[in-house]
Amino acid sequence: MTITTQFLFEPFTFTSGLTVKNRILMAPMTTSSSDSSGDVTKEELIYYKRRAESGLGAVITACAHVEPLGVGFPSPFGADSDDRIDSLTRLATAIREGGAKAILQIYHAGRMSNEDLLKGNKPVSASAVAALRPNAATPREMNSEEIEATIEAFGEATRRAIEAGFDGVEIHGANTYLLQQFFSPHSNRRTDKWGGDIVSRMNFPLAVIESIQQAVNKYADQPFVVGYRVSPEEREEPGITLDETLAFLTAIVDQGVDYIHVSVGRFFGGSIREEDSRSRVEIIQQHIGSRVPVIGVGGLQTLDHVKEALEVTPLVSLGHALIMDPDWLSKVQKSRDEEIFQAIYLSKKQQLAIPENLWNMVTNAPGWFRVEE
Repeated sequence: MTITTQFLFEPFTFTSGLTVKNRILMAPMTTSSSDSSGDVTKEELIYYKRRAESGLGAVITACAHVEPLGVGFPSPFGADSDDRIDSLTRLATAIREGGAKAILQIYHAGRMSNEDLLKGNKPVSASAVAALRPNAATPREMNSEEIEATIEAFGEATRRAIEAGFDGVEIHGANTYLLQQFFSPHSNRRTDKWGGDIVSRMNFPLAVIESIQQAVNKYADQPFVVGYRVSPEEREEPGITLDETLAFLTAIVDQGVDYIHVSVGRFFGGSIREEDSRSRVEIIQQHIGSRVPVIGVGGLQTLDHVKEALEVTPLVSLGHALIMDPDWLSKVQKSRDEEIFQAIYLSKKQQLAIPENLWNMVTNAPGWFRVEE
């Protein structure tokens, strides 16, 4: 299939009935710019609306924690309490007023947190196994009651998203956070029903999906999507292999999710754990793409990159590209794609509408973004 520029602007309808007006979504990216109570700030609302106004089909927000022990970043916004509904409503409204569908990403960081972020509390996980990263804390193993409460917390966060006016939620089961920790043989050493063989390690994330779908069935009175974001592999040994992920995705799709969002650094990148150069996204598309739409992501910055990706998956999400240029899609639509910014330009700070905390992050981390005057 040869992808034309016009194809980017064709609408797409999910199984739930929700239609996005085109094939380009904004990928979820942490802003670390919320207030001390866990509410979104005016800066964040401007940032999201500015990008929604460029014509995107949907905006997937930064991840919102579903309970206090789920925080994984400084200055996050939460979906962990009914006190957060007003904040979430402002966020959904800003995105939808910009013309895009609004999807709230929800997550629990698990062991990828620390006592500073958790106000003195110890991180929790499937098992008391530290992540393989510098200064990683050894988490406390969750007991059965805590696991059940966390499953319920995902459903409650979904209810809040519905009440706030979002068009869907994306379950963050990637990037080594709690749902991935339960599926991983590295972080899950349990011997009860929540761990053991590959099927048992699926139980927690599948229960989370069920909890979320129950909330949707109970509270949503219009089409509402439920997506799942997954990382195909882990570097750790033992760690998640691609074959295990393909089996897991079959089980996820059997539960009726609306889409799978593949979290990789490069759309056409190969394995991170073995000598295999085949695109993880392409393999996943071949495995489940006939049953559920796959969203591809990873290093897509130019129009040619996006066209090439859309030859594989029906939808793509843009991350860095939309931080560097919130007008990416509108420039494409006006046949001005040669004007798309390919760097963070310090001189264009005001027109980029990036929150100050995020601005400092992207301009001061060597090698993360190309930064120019």
